[in-house]
Amino acid sequence: MAKYKIAWLPGDGVGNDVMEAARLVLDAMKFDAEYVPGDIGWEFWCHEGDALPDRTLEMLRTTKCCLFGAITSKPKEEADRELDAELQGKGLSYFSPIVRLRQEFNLHTNMRPCKAYPGNPLNFKDGIDLVVFRENTEGMYGGVEFHPIPRSVFDALCAHPKMKKGFGQYSLEDLALSTRIMSRHKCRNIVTQAFEYAKKFGRKSVTVCDKPNVLRETGGLMIRTAREVAKSYPGIPLWETNIDAQCMWLVRRPLDYDVLVAENMFGDILSDLAAGLVGGLGFASAANIGDNYAVFEPTHGSAPKYSGQYKVNPMAMLLTCKLMLDWLGEVPEATRLERAIAAVISEGKVCTYDLGGSNTTLEVAEEVARKL
Repeated sequence: MAKYKIAWLPGDGVGNDVMEAARLVLDAMKFDAEYVPGDIGWEFWCHEGDALPDRTLEMLRTTKCCLFGAITSKPKEEADRELDAELQGKGLSYFSPIVRLRQEFNLHTNMRPCKAYPGNPLNFKDGIDLVVFRENTEGMYGGVEFHPIPRSVFDALCAHPKMKKGFGQYSLEDLALSTRIMSRHKCRNIVTQAFEYAKKFGRKSVTVCDKPNVLRETGGLMIRTAREVAKSYPGIPLWETNIDAQCMWLVRRPLDYDVLVAENMFGDILSDLAAGLVGGLGFASAANIGDNYAVFEPTHGSAPKYSGQYKVNPMAMLLTCKLMLDWLGEVPEATRLERAIAAVISEGKVCTYDLGGSNTTLEVAEEVARKL
């Protein structure tokens, strides 16, 4: 019997390509795991009206954690058009399966390391080593949206003077509403996770990023909560920045920052910007962590035009495997894998098109396996 039972969800597009690369490397490490495949992605939306079928959720609950490839998501109108004919007009609504996974399993903490490995020609600057902590279940991605706005919701909102004054002249059909709902509990949790990480790994600071001067209630809640949490970590300074200014400062002075923490959408923006500083999404790994379960994924998306061509950089996926090994407590194996990845990047002899090379996804994975 294998030591670990791992859910295996390649998903869409190049998710299949990079997951194949991951399996090649994990097998070379002789990682003791049983991989359980599951259905997720665009084809299941089109043919079943559900991108994350219940059978997949049931399977996930029998596993220790999940390794996930990539997902295709499209706007509402396109998603509706691509449904099979017999499913159209039945009131089905597409919802991102990765967002749903985060909510179903309360994967409240999204951790995204962004590290400039020596030898990477796409590094913005050597020495960058950032970690973004993103609240994963609330905020703008909570999924509480309306179009058109129901009359009862509109009437309730009109109790606020700015609502009636600013939007009262429009019909309900003309209005769409996306909410940013945040709780003190989840704000405290994500900031605590950031400080705990900084404490464990000797990081120099934690920076909380929001927009409290405009988003006074939700942003204010995040900042006030961060200040309270920071009192328990007197040796680690808390810095506070507005999200727009923080994006500028990350580009201008990335070495000044260490651990960053933000709510859902702002954390998403920050982590992609930080990835751009260290080679792009081909190096961007992520861990979605809850109290009892975790889903690990690269953040580069499904890139349908490259599907099956084994063209894309597998390093994001392999670094994702490293995060999974860390979470499982297999720290020596995680370190061994990261050293092999770093060696291949440093040599620069075997690399994909984004780094100026001509090697395939699997050839890069094979080179990492050799370094092991």
